[in-house]
Amino acid sequence: MDLDALILHFFGTEDPAELTEADYDRALEKLKIGFGVEREPGRKFALWTLMEALGVAPLPAEAFAQEPLLKAAAEDYLKAAFRMERHGDEEA
Repeated sequence: MDLDALILHFFGTEDPAELTEADYDRALEKLKIGFGVEREPGRKFALWTLMEALGVAPLPAEAFAQEPLLKAAAEDYLKAAFRMERHGDEEA
């Protein structure tokens, strides 16, 4: 999954920071809908990680209630992200 392609698809630009608040909110809604209707596991996980990076992802237990392997992968992703964030804070 190409992150740049996902951002361009859902936000209509390579730099979401260029968008007005209303356009950004509409793009986030489009992303949430895309996640909700996606059935391919790899793509669904990629959309969830993008939503997580943007601060709008549901918790893994909610996002992947019917998909235990994706739920476990999302929980592992969050643990790794937390460790990286904590490690970055220790270096600062």
